[in-house]
This record gives sequence, C-alpha cells and structure tokens, in this order.
Amino acid sequence: MITFLEKLPSEECPKLIHRVVDGVCGRSVPRRTDYGERWSLTEWVELMNTLSSFIRFAVGRGCSDQEIQELLSDLDTAHAEAVLQCVRSRFDEIRHALVDRTNGISSTQLQDFNWQLKLALSSDKLSALNTPLLNLSLDLKENGIQRMVNIEMNKEELQTLISALEAANKVVLQMK
Repeated sequence: MITFLEKLPSEECPKLIHRVVDGVCGRSVPRRTDYGERWSLTEWVELMNTLSSFIRFAVGRGCSDQEIQELLSDLDTAHAEAVLQCVRSRFDEIRHALVDRTNGISSTQLQDFNWQLKLALSSDKLSALNTPLLNLSLDLKENGIQRMVNIEMNKEELQTLISALEAANKVVLQMK
C-alpha cells in the first residue's frame, strides 16, 4: 500500500525513494530502523514491496510523467511529486538495472563477439576451392565463468544463422 508513504514527512520522502531505487538497482535497500517506528513491520514490508514494484513497473513500461502521476493519484501531491522526481532523475539507471536483471535470467550471456571473413583457396582434397568462410568468435559468460566459442560457417550456414536471428528479432519486436 503506497499510501503508507504518507506517514513519512514529505521532506524526508526523496531520501527513502532514492534508497528504494538503490535496492532496485542492486545496492543496499533502506532499513526500517533508519526510519524509526513510523510503520509496523507488516506495513514496512508492504511499502517496500509496493514502491519497488511500482518503480520497476513505471520504468519497465516507460510511463510518462502524466501516467506516473495518475498511478500515484492515491498519494498527496508532495509525496507523489517526490516519487515522480526520483523516477525521472534515475530513469536510465533503473532501466539499465532492469535490463541486467532480465539478462541474468539465462545462465549463459553473450559478452562480446568478433568475426572474420576468410577465403579458403584450397584444401587437402581440392586444389581450387575458393570458398568464403566466416569465423565467428563468441565471448560467453556462463555461471560467472568466461569462455570463448569459435564457429566457422560457410555461406549456407551463415544464411541460416541470419534467418534465425531475424526471426528472433521479429518475436522481440512483437513483444514490445
């Protein structure tokens, strides 16, 4: 219940909201002891969960200032403005943290890649091969461990990869 926020004087509200944002971004969260006995333990937990969920929702959906104000219509003007100012000022930081959190769902993450185009002129079986080859190097992070994967593809394999990536991109765009 976000209305529990009104138990805090409006001048102290920005500090609390920024600490909640710190928690959303993976740093230390506010402690109940720092804010006295304003809230019962149940109220404190509900307030922290509601605020962090609200911040993640507003930034994840890319809500405008007006939409955020509408969502905060239950709060008085001073407290709603404090939340809005904090979300607005740290929007990019919150968004980056949410993207990192989403990327962290998979056990393997692509850190970097490099590619080289080569022309195979001959092989041990053919004296005139003249085949273009793509060498793709992927730097992966799997469960905190860095590893490198090298893939060599001919023209047909590369076209299959490109088609699969285009299909995945269409799915991602449809989800937006």
